[in-house]
Amino acid sequence: MFKLSSPAHVLPLIGVALAGGSAMLPVTANAGGGAFYRAELASPAATGKFVARGVVWSCTGTSCVAGRGTSRPAIMCSGLAKEAGEVKSFTADGKALEAEDLARCNGAA
Repeated sequence: MFKLSSPAHVLPLIGVALAGGSAMLPVTANAGGGAFYRAELASPAATGKFVARGVVWSCTGTSCVAGRGTSRPAIMCSGLAKEAGEVKSFTADGKALEAEDLARCNGAA
């Protein structure tokens, strides 16, 4: 016959499982959270998907979106301009690039 043991030896395993599962939540939330960068180009990009400054940009017509990168928004904008052409507007986390920074973004391309 089986003797039921105390659940005390199982509790650390449950803790590890819960901690491991919660570690995956930020990745899943970020993947479904949408774009960090949004840009409007002067003309449609040559390709629908490409990499610029280490992030994958997806463009439909003149509208482009990408996940968060590691550089400042102005640097990300200039990377996009080099790959896709003139950028008419650029936002990072909902904050638009100032006109002066946008001019520098396009000038770097």
